[in-house]
Amino acid sequence: MDDIWKEMYGAARAVLAPKKISGYMSGGEVAAAVLSASGRIYTGVCIDTCSTLGICAERNAMFNMITNGEYEITKVLAILPDGRTGAPCGACREFMVQLMPDKYKDVEIMADYENGRIVKLGDITPEWWI
Repeated sequence: MDDIWKEMYGAARAVLAPKKISGYMSGGEVAAAVLSASGRIYTGVCIDTCSTLGICAERNAMFNMITNGEYEITKVLAILPDGRTGAPCGACREFMVQLMPDKYKDVEIMADYENGRIVKLGDITPEWWI
């Protein structure tokens, strides 16, 4: 596994901090890091609400990237509540497809950090509507 995955894992681990924000909101149970095309790592955490206003960690990290003027990702890593890594949900996959409709298939996703298993977004979203 190359060093950038280790750096991304460390960045996501650094923001992984489950907390109750209010009686209606919690956050930090899942943390993510995305690597932009420029080589910068952006992080985000999930925000869960009692309604549909929450956001996944992966999209939060991509929003952070977009806020900082970048629009292309190359790698994604998410740490789940049990400490393992896993693939993004359908909404996050959809967001990446719409963000990079011509390049999304090449985005690498750390499916299993412990075993170094990497999948491509195009392989887990093979015939997207775009």
